[in-house]
Amino acid sequence: MTKRILVIHTGGTISMEEDSETGAVGLSIENPIKKHADGFFDDVDFLIEEPFNLPSPHITAKEMLHIKQIIEARIKDSHIEGVVITHGTDTLEETAYFLDLTVASSIPIVVTGAMRSSNEIGSDGLYNFISSIRVATCNEASGKGVLIVLNDEIHTAGNATKTHTSNVSTFQSPQFGPIGIVTRRSVIFHHNPLYEEKYLLDTVAKRVTLLKAHAGMDSSLFFSLKEMKIDGLVIEALGQGNMPPQTIPGIKALLAANIPVVIVSRCFNGIVQDTYGYDGGGKQLKEVGVIFSNGLNGQKARIKLLIALHITTNHQKIQEIFAF
Repeated sequence: MTKRILVIHTGGTISMEEDSETGAVGLSIENPIKKHADGFFDDVDFLIEEPFNLPSPHITAKEMLHIKQIIEARIKDSHIEGVVITHGTDTLEETAYFLDLTVASSIPIVVTGAMRSSNEIGSDGLYNFISSIRVATCNEASGKGVLIVLNDEIHTAGNATKTHTSNVSTFQSPQFGPIGIVTRRSVIFHHNPLYEEKYLLDTVAKRVTLLKAHAGMDSSLFFSLKEMKIDGLVIEALGQGNMPPQTIPGIKALLAANIPVVIVSRCFNGIVQDTYGYDGGGKQLKEVGVIFSNGLNGQKARIKLLIALHITTNHQKIQEIFAF
C-alpha cells in the first residue's frame, strides 16, 4: 500500500556540499538529498516542502513554529501519513522537541540530518534520509512522538542530544538509550515512551534565556537579565541542582519580578533534586521558588519554558508542566 509522506527540507549539512578547493562546507545550488533520493521508494507518495534553507544555528522558534504549521496544514488538506524533516544537527534536538510538544497528531514524525556533507567521503545524509523514510512509513512508529533517526538508531525527541562535534554517531540518549534500530530489512522498536505532552501554540514571542553555572559565579548576570525584562530563565545548575551562594540575590531578584527560573543540571545524566540544605543548595533554591525540571537538558528546558509561558504565567502551573 502506498503511503503519502511529507518531506520538509530546512537546510543544514545534509543539504550542503564541500568546496573542493577551500574545504569549506556551504549551501549547494540544488539540495542533494532531493536530487539523489528519487527511485528508492516505489510505495511512497512524496509531498515535498522547502520553506527555507538555513544552517541550524540560524533556526529560531519562529522557524520551528512554521514547520509545525506546515505539518498541521498538510495533515488537514493532504492527508499525509508520516513526516520526515531534514535539519542541521546543531539545533536539531531543539526543533524536534518543540514539534514533539506542539504537533497534535499521532502520525510518525521523524527528524534527521547529517554530520558529513553530500560530497564528502563517508557522507551519511542520504543513508539517514532513507532510514528516516523507512521509519516514517512504519506502522509501529505511530504514537511515539517525534523521533530522531540517524546512524541506524531511533531516539525520542525528549531524550536525544548531540554528544560529539563531528562523529556520525553523535546523537545519543544518555539516560535511556535509543528506543529502536533500523536494520537492512526492518525497523525494530524495543521501547515505548510512557508519557505524552501536547500544548496548543500559535505564536512564539517570549524571551527565554539559558545560562550555565560555574564555580565562582555571582549575581551580575542575573541582575542584568532582570533589567533586560526577559520572560524566563533556565539555568544549567551544578550537580543535583545547586548554585554558588553569590548567585542567590540575583535569582531572588528575578523571582521577585515574576520571572520564572527553571534549573536543570549541567551533568548529562540524572535529574535535579532539592537535596542539599547549604546556602545555594537545591533545598534553598526550591524554597525560594525555583522550578526543578525533571531530566531535560538546558536547551530543551528552554524550549519547554518558552512554550509554557505562552500557555500560562502562573508559577504553580509552570511547575506542573515541568513535573513531567
